Amino acid sequence: MPEKRHPSTLVLLVRHGENDWVKSNRLAGRTPGVHLNDKGRAQSRRLAARLASWPIAAVYSSPMERCHETAVILAKPHGLSVQTREALLEADYGDWQGQEIDKLLKTDLWKVIQAAPSFARFPGGERMFAMQFRMVEALHDIVDAHPDQVVLVCSHADLIKAALAHFAGAHFDMFQRLQIDPASLSIIKFGHYGPRILRINDTGDLPPPG
Repeated sequence: MPEKRHPSTLVLLVRHGENDWVKSNRLAGRTPGVHLNDKGRAQSRRLAARLASWPIAAVYSSPMERCHETAVILAKPHGLSVQTREALLEADYGDWQGQEIDKLLKTDLWKVIQAAPSFARFPGGERMFAMQFRMVEALHDIVDAHPDQVVLVCSHADLIKAALAHFAGAHFDMFQRLQIDPASLSIIKFGHYGPRILRINDTGDLPPPG
């Protein structure tokens, strides 16, 4: 009798493309009206071309404009609509939203966020550990809905880093060691014996260090 085969799901995690807040030295967070700029749209089109031959069955996105716009570009070659999920939203930075990062760098809380984020909560906002939990839960739900399929999930850097740390078996306090660039691709394969991380922060480029 042949051994029963268990389904597996391939999740393509994509960070949204670049927007004008990326170099503004301010924390965009959930600020409305943050759209892709020309570079971000070009980044998204390049990634869409790379993924055009992939058998993507569904595309999910954070509701934030910069994510949804990226996801629409990625979904177009496959004739798919984009399904939004609140759980894929950027972290709720609370009172920090829109603030200058240089000023935040000088706070004690910033040091905690970098060294021990599992203890950190944004003032008037979300606990960082809760951010990781909702992202992981969202991915489990998506995987459950798509056995033996390839799905694309467009979200934000901290959410993707938190998920990758979790599925790599790393403590959440280590998640800041990961780098997730705009329009980058990370891939996780979910199978019967657990997750396997196949790729992290792939932009298709190999710029020199500096």
